[in-house]
Amino acid sequence: MTQKRSWILLGAFAVLAALGGAWVARELDSSGVALASGTWLPKARPVSELSLTDHTGKPFSLKNLRGQPTLVFFGFTHCPDVCPTTLAQLAQVKKAAALPDLRVLLVSVDPARDTPESLSQYVHAFDPTFVGVTGTEQAITDLTKSFSVAVAKVDLPGGNYTVDHSAAVFLLDDQARIAAIFSPPFDTRLFAEDLKRAAPHLHL
Repeated sequence: MTQKRSWILLGAFAVLAALGGAWVARELDSSGVALASGTWLPKARPVSELSLTDHTGKPFSLKNLRGQPTLVFFGFTHCPDVCPTTLAQLAQVKKAAALPDLRVLLVSVDPARDTPESLSQYVHAFDPTFVGVTGTEQAITDLTKSFSVAVAKVDLPGGNYTVDHSAAVFLLDDQARIAAIFSPPFDTRLFAEDLKRAAPHLHL
């Protein structure tokens, strides 16, 4: 899949996700944090309970998301372009923002192939502090619905497949609530400045 086709598909998924996540439009107002590259939700949205496995093989639940703010991105290790590009940008953003307590979490949308071991090698290639999680098909489906993330498995010639998915990055506060949403294309400088601006509201 070419990068051009990827961004076109992701744009379409972004529209679907926006329609499915109409709560964003309903809750937006002039209050909250003014972001240059994202959308701040004046009323943070709780994330539903989750039962996953992290890249070390340990259980990962909602309580693991509490205690520190998190940038959440949905992707997979076999992704040819969008995922590595986004994770590389998030590594740059985290460094530029200089917020050591900020966590970056990759949620696999390809649990059939993404084992804890493969996730560990993948996420740590971008930053040694990044966390990867996987789980059962149902657990991943439930979580993507909770975040209004569109996911579609696409069969390829020869019996292989890829996964098209929304490319938004979600900012969670230290109570595991969605506080802001960032959509591609990402400007790393503006993204980092937005995180600094949001930090006081995230208990960073």
